[in-house]
Amino acid sequence: MTRPRTDPRKNSQKNELVVVSGASSGIGAATAQALAAMGHHVLAGVRTDSEADAVRADGIEPVTLDITAPEHIEALARRIADDPERRVLRALVNNAGIEINAPVEVLPLTLWREQFEVNLFGHIAVIQRLLPFLRRSRGRIVNISSVGGVAALPVFGAYAGTKFALEAASDSLRREVSAHGVQVVVVQPGGVRTEMAARSGDISLGLAAGMSAEHQRLYGGLINATVSSNTAFLKNAVPAAKAGAKIARVATTPHPRARYTLGTDAAFIIPLARFLPARLMDGILAMSHRSRHPKPAPTPASESTGNPS
Repeated sequence: MTRPRTDPRKNSQKNELVVVSGASSGIGAATAQALAAMGHHVLAGVRTDSEADAVRADGIEPVTLDITAPEHIEALARRIADDPERRVLRALVNNAGIEINAPVEVLPLTLWREQFEVNLFGHIAVIQRLLPFLRRSRGRIVNISSVGGVAALPVFGAYAGTKFALEAASDSLRREVSAHGVQVVVVQPGGVRTEMAARSGDISLGLAAGMSAEHQRLYGGLINATVSSNTAFLKNAVPAAKAGAKIARVATTPHPRARYTLGTDAAFIIPLARFLPARLMDGILAMSHRSRHPKPAPTPASESTGNPS
C-alpha cells in the first residue's frame, strides 16, 4: 500500500537552521533571539567581529555576511551544506537593509545605487544561492519589506523604491517556487524603534546641510518636517523585540499568509495607499506635514525659466 506523502514542515524538528541577515541589531537581532528561543539554530548575519561577539548566544551562531559580497554568501552556503549535525535550512529571513532619505532631486545617484545594492540585489543574491537548500527542506523565505513598499512618503523615494521592487520580486518568486514546496512571505513593518530608524533622521539632516541654497529653499522645510514627524512617531513605535517575535512566528507558522503588516501604522496606511485615489492620498500626506512644512518662497522672476506674463 502506498503511503501518503507528508509535508516535512509538519514534522520538522525545532533544531533546524534559520538564516537571518542584518542580525547585528534592531529587528534582525530580535528575530534571531526569538527564533533561538523557539529551539532553532540561527545563523545570524553580521559584518564585524564586535557585532558577532554582541549577538553570540545559545542557538545563535554569528556568521560574517555582507550580502553585497559574493564570497560571504558562498561561505554561508558552505556552512549550511557542511553542517556537522546535517540539519536542514528551514527558513531564510532577508532583513539586512540601509535607509538614506533625501528628495529625489537631491540624493546622489551613488546613494541610490548603494540602497538598491543592499536592499534588493543583495537579497536576490542570497535567495539565488540558498534556494536549493530550501527546496530540499520545503522551507520558507521571509522578505522584510516596509510600509514604504506600498506607500512612498516624500523624501523616502530611494528607500521606498527598493522596497517596492522587493515587493514585486517577492510576488514573482512566490509564484515561481510554490510548486517546489517553498513558501515566500513578505512582512511590512511600519515604525519600529531601531538604531537604523533613529539614525536615518540624522543622515537626512546631514545631507540637507550640504544642499545648495536653491535646494535648501525648495526642500529644507520638507526635510525638517519629515525628520521631526518621524522622530516624534518613533517614541511610540513598535519595540524591536515585539517586531522580532512576530517575524519569528511568521517564519515558522504552518500556513502563512502571503503578507503581514507589522504595527498599527502599517495596518492603517497600507490599505489607504492601495484603495484611495493617488491624488487623495497625496492630499492626506500633505496635510500631515502642513503644520511643520512651510511652503517654499516663490522663485524670483530673474531665475524663472518661463516667459514673464
